[in-house]
Amino acid sequence: MVDSAQESTMDCILQEISAVGRRLEGMDTAIKSLTADTKSIRLDIAGFQTPVLMIEALVASSQDRDQELLFLRNKMTVLEDRSRRNNVRFLGFPKNIEGEDIQAFLRETLSKLTGITFDPPLVFQRAHRLGPRRPDTATRPRPIIACLLRHAQARQLIQRARMQGPCQMDRQVIRMSADFSKETSDRLRAFLAL
Repeated sequence: MVDSAQESTMDCILQEISAVGRRLEGMDTAIKSLTADTKSIRLDIAGFQTPVLMIEALVASSQDRDQELLFLRNKMTVLEDRSRRNNVRFLGFPKNIEGEDIQAFLRETLSKLTGITFDPPLVFQRAHRLGPRRPDTATRPRPIIACLLRHAQARQLIQRARMQGPCQMDRQVIRMSADFSKETSDRLRAFLAL
């Protein structure tokens, strides 16, 4: 009887061991499946890392380009302002008052308006009205811009205009100013608005 009880216990143990073995085989299959899924996920992540790194590189290079573009714009503005440093703008001269020779008109008129005796006399590289011709019904005359040959004389006119303010000529208010680029003019307006 003991042998038969031991045998039945042994059979039970063997059946339990066999059931555990089958479960382990199922777990082994599940682990292999999980391992394959993990490898697949790793490959997918690695596949995403390359585009992410490329996007990060593109963003960095875009920021570098933006900074370079800003630097170049500022440099262009400085160069444009520098090329205009001999220019003086005149606002308020009535239409056609200058006649045929705008440079001779400015030479005579500026000495009277500012009270400056220019020695040597004013020499212009060019002088003209700005913008397209307007119909006769236009109320505002176009500004005159003059590029003087000598920088010192241009600065002298601008300084006198700052100290003296607007000039009067036949009941017309005449204003003189430096000729800055649009970017610099916008910055000055914004600064003065503060």
